[in-house]
Amino acid sequence: QVQMVESGGGLVQAGGSLRLSCTASGRTFSSYAMGWFRQAPGKEREFVAVISWNGGNKYYTDSVKGRFTISRDNAKNTVYLQMNSLKPEDTAVYFCAASIYSSANYHTAPDFASWGQGTQVTVSS
Repeated sequence: QVQMVESGGGLVQAGGSLRLSCTASGRTFSSYAMGWFRQAPGKEREFVAVISWNGGNKYYTDSVKGRFTISRDNAKNTVYLQMNSLKPEDTAVYFCAASIYSSANYHTAPDFASWGQGTQVTVSS
């Protein structure tokens, strides 16, 4: 019963940066890998990044590699997504999610059992 709330979304110009945060409830937070997904208008929800339970391993979708960084602070029950060099195509609702696994080896939506409500990120051109 992990519940997450995202924050940090907003409007930013192309080339700018934004940091998303996701705070979770539940004493088992540190047992799960945590991920970020996004869904643009008219598009399927897509995987963005995942971090293992202890932060030791990370994996990113190709389109954000080198621009986005996922991190976590288990003491604060928080996962972050630092987004740099933002592009208009990054515009989407961003969701954090808790994996059913502890590792960062699983990247599809069915691998994640608990989801936040999402935060809007809009990148203007």
